[in-house]
Amino acid sequence: MSIAGGMHTAFARAERAGCATMQVFTKNNTRWSAPPYEEGTAERFRAEAARTGIDPVYAHATYLINLCAPDAAVLARSRDALADELTRCALLGIAGLIVHPGAHMGRGETEGIRLIADSLNAVHERTRGCGALTVLETTAGQGSSVGYRFEQLGAIIARVEEKERTAVCIDTCHLFAAGYDIGTTEGWNATLREFAEAIGFPRLAAVHVNDSRRERGSRVDRHEHIGRGMIGLGGFRLLMNDPRLERVPKILETAKSDDMHEDVENMALLRSLMRGHGRGRREPARGRGRARG
Repeated sequence: MSIAGGMHTAFARAERAGCATMQVFTKNNTRWSAPPYEEGTAERFRAEAARTGIDPVYAHATYLINLCAPDAAVLARSRDALADELTRCALLGIAGLIVHPGAHMGRGETEGIRLIADSLNAVHERTRGCGALTVLETTAGQGSSVGYRFEQLGAIIARVEEKERTAVCIDTCHLFAAGYDIGTTEGWNATLREFAEAIGFPRLAAVHVNDSRRERGSRVDRHEHIGRGMIGLGGFRLLMNDPRLERVPKILETAKSDDMHEDVENMALLRSLMRGHGRGRREPARGRGRARG
């Protein structure tokens, strides 16, 4: 949800769209840093959270962060930015900060995993007492991105000293692009078994619900509106009816216009797939959207 006009305004937008949970940026997501919040920002944000009952709220970190950057200056700025955004989340009462683990830029996945864990340990030490979780998001594996396999995220968490501060967000588009077969019953169950073995459901904080413009295993991150991509409504029906994910917040990251009708339509379709909520509408033709991941 947009935070234009102040952090607290996101709640009214989410309420208007019919959301039960939401995700925001804590600042301009295209910049490394931002001025401290103005007086009253946190109080207004918390008051709107209480008024609307929208909970939990997650934040997404700036896309500039690379926790395994080979360039020392970029790595330092990434750690500074993560520490700052975690602090902002704690001030606002946000449950956790979702962040892309990083790209090793040619150093190799093993070194990337080690450096990401080192970054998390350094940031956690600087933010002791922070109530917001650091939530690592699965990636599509585009370029040299780390985190496109559950085992990689599990290996990072294994090296984190304060493991209780670390969680995971799975993204359906990213999983599909990374090669996980989440569009069939057999593939869906196999994927969740792998997740349980490598990470464990207690560490699953959120699901980003996005269709994929590209085919399974493409390792290309391109989000699409629900039912218009390559995953198929069968995969989203499995998601929406899996008791293991019943209480896990589900967030859309699809393209939207100012009136947010796309969010309303995507949520209505997802809810229609739930047992007891009708049979769902006919699957639309694929590949018609403009969304980007």
